Amino acid sequence: MNSKSDLPRRRATRLRDYDYTQPGAYFVTICVQHRKCLFGTITDGKMLLNEVGQIVVDCLSHIPQHFLTVDLDAYVVMPNHIHGIVAWGTSLPGNPHPPDTTRERRGEVPSSAVYQPRIVGAGSPRLSENNPNRTNKTRSPSLGKIIAYFKYQSTKHINQSYNTPGARLWQRNYHDHIIRNDPDLRRLREYIQINPMKWELDQLHPDNPSKW
Repeated sequence: MNSKSDLPRRRATRLRDYDYTQPGAYFVTICVQHRKCLFGTITDGKMLLNEVGQIVVDCLSHIPQHFLTVDLDAYVVMPNHIHGIVAWGTSLPGNPHPPDTTRERRGEVPSSAVYQPRIVGAGSPRLSENNPNRTNKTRSPSLGKIIAYFKYQSTKHINQSYNTPGARLWQRNYHDHIIRNDPDLRRLREYIQINPMKWELDQLHPDNPSKW
């Protein structure tokens, strides 16, 4: 990133009067407590996950398995935070699904800290009419519920693995940005993809001043 303006500003609370259960796509940032770099290191512009980072990726990839109406789009695990796009009730340009291991073979972890869908077309995000997961019988969760589930699962598995019961992993809040249209979606997908290459300039880098 060239400046802090490239990343939507963090809000302490969600958008007032907005229904976060309605169909849509959302860009989310979640930061580690005290901006500690727990998930690995970046070398030559590439994120190298450690075991803790692999657990985070695994928990991310299983969000659609727990919430059947939710798709996980592009995401990146950075040393001390994650960026990701989650959506439900919409069909995003490109393939919004991670590799098939995420839905079919529980426990396998994608090899990369970055997942970027292949964009195959244009057009505004639209309601998905043919997806069998999208039925009137299944109520979509709120964005807050999805994030709370992910935070709980990742914290639990990491604390179990490292015998650190009760240790806090994530900051209390999270940043969200409502994706309005295709240009916004493409910009955020690109931001996610190149984020490791811009780590030294990142406002969440522990050596850089930040309000996070």
